[in-house]
Amino acid sequence: MDIPALSMALSQNKVLNDFGVAMLSKSLDNLQDMGEAMVETMDASMELSVNPNLGANFDIRI
Repeated sequence: MDIPALSMALSQNKVLNDFGVAMLSKSLDNLQDMGEAMVETMDASMELSVNPNLGANFDIRI
């Protein structure tokens, strides 16, 4: 049994696993930010659909 080679393989496996976890964490953070932005956009459009005439017209006198 080649102990140094086994140790090297286990070390590389741990590094790759840690990298994968870090990438998944970053992806989840990005998706959460995108979801929050989508909710804010939906809230803004909901306000417009409830009051469609609000802010659409204004009177000016010169």
